[in-house]
Amino acid sequence: MCHIFIVTLSSFTLRPGQPILDQLLFAARKAILSGEFSPGQPFPSIRSLAADLRIHPNTAHKAVQRLIQEGFLVARPGLGTLVGEPPGAGAWEQHRVLQEEFERVVVDAIRAGLELPEVLDAVQGHWHRLTKSLEVAK
Repeated sequence: MCHIFIVTLSSFTLRPGQPILDQLLFAARKAILSGEFSPGQPFPSIRSLAADLRIHPNTAHKAVQRLIQEGFLVARPGLGTLVGEPPGAGAWEQHRVLQEEFERVVVDAIRAGLELPEVLDAVQGHWHRLTKSLEVAK
């Protein structure tokens, strides 16, 4: 089962100017929150994650540790690292995450020369696509 996760994460494109750790964390959180991975599903080992994504093992280790701290992953002796229940975030945490993510989107959109209506259309399209996939996963 975990080979699906590795393929999904290895298909994300590293973007220059953004820390690899942040990109890896975003990809993993998105995969878990979108329902691509079920709670209890094995998560790749640090060694296989680093090899498959061609990143330094320390970066993979930091990502896994952060995801464990956030509750996205659970370490189980004898079983390895498993996907956890997606954690619920408090209002303050949701606001902070949204602000950081939107700031990145706005900066990237401005840099790409997009206008506000184009960005809003893109957000709305992603919103509908992801909410449909979450409904199907339930």
